[in-house]
Amino acid sequence: MNVAAILRRHRWVALLSVLLLAPVLVASTHAPVRAAIQGPQAGYSVRDLEWTDAERGRAVPVKLFWPDAARTGKVPLVVFSHGIGSARDGYTYLGHYWARHGIASIHVQHVGSDRALWQGNPFTLVARFQQAAGEVEAVARVRDQRFALDQLLAGEWGAHVDRARIVAAGHSYGANTTLMSAGARVMRAGRAIQLRDPRITAAIVISAPPFYGDDDFRPILSGITIPTLHVTTADDIIRIPGFGSGVDDRLKVFDAIGGAHKVLAVYRHGTHNVFTDRRYFDSREVSEQVKQATETLSVAFIDGTYGASRGALAQWQSGHRALLARYEAR
Repeated sequence: MNVAAILRRHRWVALLSVLLLAPVLVASTHAPVRAAIQGPQAGYSVRDLEWTDAERGRAVPVKLFWPDAARTGKVPLVVFSHGIGSARDGYTYLGHYWARHGIASIHVQHVGSDRALWQGNPFTLVARFQQAAGEVEAVARVRDQRFALDQLLAGEWGAHVDRARIVAAGHSYGANTTLMSAGARVMRAGRAIQLRDPRITAAIVISAPPFYGDDDFRPILSGITIPTLHVTTADDIIRIPGFGSGVDDRLKVFDAIGGAHKVLAVYRHGTHNVFTDRRYFDSREVSEQVKQATETLSVAFIDGTYGASRGALAQWQSGHRALLARYEAR
């Protein structure tokens, strides 16, 4: 299975983030990887779970946000995939918000492309990130998502998940992982590379780099027919010598998606990393505005997709016009 051509240019996008963020992230690599139950919070609990996929011999740590609403009924579930060099605790603001609104989420840590990349010899840092963005890890991440969902549904929580409302979500490299789980299809040497998980019924795609190797993304992404939400910013631009990836790439991904129901929100401000828990290059005001808007947009999308509130997206757009450079709902 050769997906190197698909992700080759995304690899360089990731490497630029490495060079820019290394001084900040290296200082945070001592955060604990293992933790006990971190709750209950008001209306929900949070816990870290240390799972291992015995078939692959691969650890799949997760962070679970579990709403109290699950005690009396079935709740939607989001399976979240982090960006390269991050971890299961890299986007907790979303998990907390979803849980407060009755939505469970499981944040998967991909051990081949997680925070551990920052550890070790700094002179081999670029090589480690190149490997993490390669074909083996790209496929392994999709299988991590699938395994985490398998484990959750088979465990004590499974009876409380509404299996008709399971959403895949991710940021950056995690958005590509999500798109593969949602049905992206690539032809290589006459063979189809397709890792669709039929249990996924909607997807939230944040700052997705495109699938490279082909000039036309439509054959790759047109088979994604589930509802999708695409989130980016007008400043979501990454450049290195000889290559650039910006908001236009995110828009091409949006246009190529084949689903009848898809939503695009482009914020006026915010860098590629504004969607993470930590604040790197954005002002506090921009960071808080973008995160708050993304929290409420994601819930409006989930509610609208599954019929809980048909007008939720229109209400969201009306309340966030000043923040938006572009908004489109089909």
